[in-house]
Amino acid sequence: MVTVFWISVFLLVYSYFIYPLILKIFVKPEEIELREPECLPSVDIIIAAYNEESCIKERIENALAQDYKGALQLLVASDGSQDSTGDIIESFLEDNVKAFNFSKNRGKISVLNDLVEKSEADLLVFTDANTYFNTDAVTTLVNSFYENVGAVSGELILETEDGNQNLDGLYWRYEQFLKKCESKLGSLLGANGAIYALKRELYQTLPIDTIVDDFCIVMNVKKQGYDVLYNDNAIAKEEVAPSLDDEYGRRVRIGIGNYKALIANLWALSPAQGGMSWCYWSHKVIRWFAPHFMLLAFISNLMLIAQPFYGVIFAMQVIFYLIAWQGQKQINAGIQVKGIVAIISFFVSMNVALGQGFIRFCKGHKNGGWKRTPRGGELK
Repeated sequence: MVTVFWISVFLLVYSYFIYPLILKIFVKPEEIELREPECLPSVDIIIAAYNEESCIKERIENALAQDYKGALQLLVASDGSQDSTGDIIESFLEDNVKAFNFSKNRGKISVLNDLVEKSEADLLVFTDANTYFNTDAVTTLVNSFYENVGAVSGELILETEDGNQNLDGLYWRYEQFLKKCESKLGSLLGANGAIYALKRELYQTLPIDTIVDDFCIVMNVKKQGYDVLYNDNAIAKEEVAPSLDDEYGRRVRIGIGNYKALIANLWALSPAQGGMSWCYWSHKVIRWFAPHFMLLAFISNLMLIAQPFYGVIFAMQVIFYLIAWQGQKQINAGIQVKGIVAIISFFVSMNVALGQGFIRFCKGHKNGGWKRTPRGGELK
């Protein structure tokens, strides 16, 4: 039990603290060099939407306002929306807007597969219905493609309104740092689903029950031997879900998708992949099993409680989870929670959702449909 306890604790500490510290010390992210191609490639912006009547009009207008000088087209689809999303996208009569109002809800990846099949552009830019691009975002992405680059991820800035108790924005900034370092190492894992681009011929059709499509699409690019870059000058903005409760369901769903992605990308686990395999294990795989390690640490610690040293550690674990429970209880009651209590509540809630995602994955989750996550406000 001693071995189980310390291995579990070490892996948690390693993934969340030691691995980022190693990157901080030894990796210095650099500005991505931009090179405008002699012949500007054609670009299709791909948007799949479901029940997004509150923001889809502004999203399309924002996409059309890009300053890109080459051929730019927008392929947008409503996936069986139950609101007026389909009517709104069909109201755009511009020649470079291709709207598809599907009557049946099939799931995001099915729509993406369809839209890519209809595209003839050189480059595809994927984004979400609730995202806002800086006007130079597409230009910056395009100018990042040179030599062996097959895909480029932009930077997503999560905006938080006053009183928003979801710490996803704070955690996202932590993730951005890791992505920048991994990009420098040539080991970027996945992309920001709100803003990324790839060469169309590198897109591989994914199974219809795929959930974390942005991760799987870009991992397939890497699998084909192409480089993936992270350019933080290509900026998109999005509002954080207003509370942990609103975010919880999305995290359960992402958890299911993570375990599906693990099975689909077993090739990346091999040490033969070099630095990318190390980053994959350290940043993704160990964290996907963080709920398991937390449970193992708790149970093994309980079995060692007769020893004074482990009795103290167990008491600390109990206090840690009581703080998380109390913090979540206050958040659910609308009471403002800050500081270490907020961080602990977010961390535990995140891993509980991930653990629930694992349970649903083991039960054979097959649904490729999706559910809209509430947001704090409209596009700005």
